[in-house]
Amino acid sequence: MSQSPIVLAITGASGLVYGQRLLQVLLESQIEVHLTISDSARVVAQHELNLTLDLKQFEIDQLLPGHASGDTLVYHHYKDFMTPIASGSFKTRGMIVCPCSGGTMSGIATAASRNLIQRAADVHLKEKRPLVLVPREAPLSLIQIDNMRTACAAGATILPASPGFYQETGAVSDLVDFIVARILDQFDIEHDLVGRWGGE
Repeated sequence: MSQSPIVLAITGASGLVYGQRLLQVLLESQIEVHLTISDSARVVAQHELNLTLDLKQFEIDQLLPGHASGDTLVYHHYKDFMTPIASGSFKTRGMIVCPCSGGTMSGIATAASRNLIQRAADVHLKEKRPLVLVPREAPLSLIQIDNMRTACAAGATILPASPGFYQETGAVSDLVDFIVARILDQFDIEHDLVGRWGGE
């Protein structure tokens, strides 16, 4: 297990399967994850994955059916500002927002801190820790592009959920793993989800 945990926020953009798969891989890698989920993500989970999430009494098998609770997951309600991840004094390896909705991107770019997700992201920027934002929106308005530029200038990494097709993609899960692999690479987390360019 890594000495410092990773913060994972799942918000209400389409493509919740990216966040679901990322969480699965992180937990299987025995990395401590501090998880928070927006209310909009709860709605998307029902619509896209037919999953019912209870954000007040969350259990891991609600998001990862068949996955047992373990010591490597800590859940925080998105309205709870008294959690450790709301403070810069809580050491982390970094934070990922996957998927990152346009509203969340806006809140991060303007340091609005309207919920725990935005506050935790603001903390990572001010502490100069890795912050990876994974938008999945198309097309993009100029306002959204400006928000991404602002977040990038402040230190965030913008990693759009735009999978490559140069791998042998036989299923949607391969395209999901392509993006999850790129996210893991940002934190130097070993994986075998996809092959390397020029590799065997």
